[in-house]
Amino acid sequence: MLLLAAPDGGAPPSTEPAEFIADVKLLFDVVSCEGAALPENLDAKVVAAWCVGQKPRYQRFKEHWGATAQPFLKSLQPPTLPPELVYPFGGGDLMMALATFPQAQVITTLSLELAGDPRRLAKLKNGAGLKVSLDAVGQASASTLMSNDSKSVNLSKIQQGELPGQLSMHLMGLMLAGMQPVSVRYFRVEPEGTLHYYTQAEIDGLEGQTASKLNAKWKSPDFSPAFANVEVKFTPSGQSGQAPRVFRHIGADLSNAGLTANPGLLKHLQGKGKVALMTKAASYLMWNDAFSTIRSYVVDHATYMVCDSTCPPPRFWKKAGCSVKTYGSFEKSFLGTWEGFQQELRDEYAAQLARALPMRFGYPDGSPEKRSHLLSITCPTAP
Repeated sequence: MLLLAAPDGGAPPSTEPAEFIADVKLLFDVVSCEGAALPENLDAKVVAAWCVGQKPRYQRFKEHWGATAQPFLKSLQPPTLPPELVYPFGGGDLMMALATFPQAQVITTLSLELAGDPRRLAKLKNGAGLKVSLDAVGQASASTLMSNDSKSVNLSKIQQGELPGQLSMHLMGLMLAGMQPVSVRYFRVEPEGTLHYYTQAEIDGLEGQTASKLNAKWKSPDFSPAFANVEVKFTPSGQSGQAPRVFRHIGADLSNAGLTANPGLLKHLQGKGKVALMTKAASYLMWNDAFSTIRSYVVDHATYMVCDSTCPPPRFWKKAGCSVKTYGSFEKSFLGTWEGFQQELRDEYAAQLARALPMRFGYPDGSPEKRSHLLSITCPTAP
């Protein structure tokens, strides 16, 4: 193979993917609040003060989801599941992905929010800037940790600042599951559906450019487009000798128009074959025909799905030969949505035996009592 020298006569640029584990380990130490020693450039008092407020949220999540919800969710699942989990509209929510499917070997979340640049923390010397960014990440993560859904307005805000917001929340998810990051790379999805991992030279070439926001109402990202999609390999904490599992977050517009403009994403998802799926607090987008493409993907590729009322309504599952079990109770949708699908869900609940739901999963319903509800869906495994 012919190797071309660099223009200055030095070594040719590496073709290996750029590795960001050193930057991300520092970020993990900060957001996990586990007492790791921090470098001198970071104001340890600012981090400690932030952790005073964050630790009770972590503790509640561990107690609630570890002691109650996780065993219940496990009891709903078929004996065997595919190794891959896909979580559409799952911004910042690796914590619930791992709580719901702790055995998943490859996890993919997709949302309008981009992953973020992890490099700023190592160079940060402004304690005030650190506090502002920590507070924003704390606010964005609080609703997921405490109430089991995320507010889009808060997820949008953390696309700016000294901390990569999406990545910070995903690292919280690893910590809560007893995991640690061991490799971090960034990538783009090619038109044919393959993943291209950025080299350092490619990342350097994109410096100075700014990633585009994927929703007109969102805060614009303040980082390079190279940091839109992230891959984190992880292992149980203290057991780095184990084969790593893989988590990927892809920033994507999942509307029909968005998938038409980015056809490689749908090809990438389809290439996984049958998968486990989950979604919650997804703004009822899959009730909308403007999201019929991702809705069809979900129904066509699920072997098992767990969701709140924001997943595809029962008619789509039944047409595909899938069985739907209802848990909790449902009176009306949390957000204003089409009455036809609301009535369909009410009828589904009325037709089935009442089954208890020991926790809230995603949105409550829109009743004054804010009733918790969940759908457990099992599909034929034959291709």
